[in-house]
Amino acid sequence: MVDWDGIVSREGPAVWRTLYRLLGNRADVEDCFQETFLGALAVWNREAVQHPQALLQRMATARALDRLRKRYRTTGREGGSAELESVSSASPLPPHAAEAAELGQRLRDALTLLPQKQAQAFCLFYLDGWDYHDIARQTGGTVNAVGVLLHRARQRLRELLGDLVETTSKSES
Repeated sequence: MVDWDGIVSREGPAVWRTLYRLLGNRADVEDCFQETFLGALAVWNREAVQHPQALLQRMATARALDRLRKRYRTTGREGGSAELESVSSASPLPPHAAEAAELGQRLRDALTLLPQKQAQAFCLFYLDGWDYHDIARQTGGTVNAVGVLLHRARQRLRELLGDLVETTSKSES
């Protein structure tokens, strides 16, 4: 018997953070959070799971990317909106918080244009801090394949976000 209460209490916060970083919208995060754990339950009913954390993080990332793609198709490039709580933080000044929210939305939009495996590898590596070996084991690929996926993802994101890279490097000079 699987201890679902223990798994949700142990792994739930990390899954929530992953989803929130990718989606930035509480309602979407709540939906994907529930879908992730329901999907994991279906997997557990079919087979033994060796690494619950890896399975949940991978499923959460995939669900979030699917949600972002759907959002992008539905609303287009200009349709993303930052939640009020992400802009109303007391720490950064409002213009900086709004700029950060806009940059985050641009990254989310760009991630929807990447192939699924590239976007997933990028999120697991850069947002969740997984190493190449963990990503390879979870995706069923090799460490070299993960390196290629990440390289291609970075290259494509540079193309898609090129104006941001140029602006950032000019302002740092």
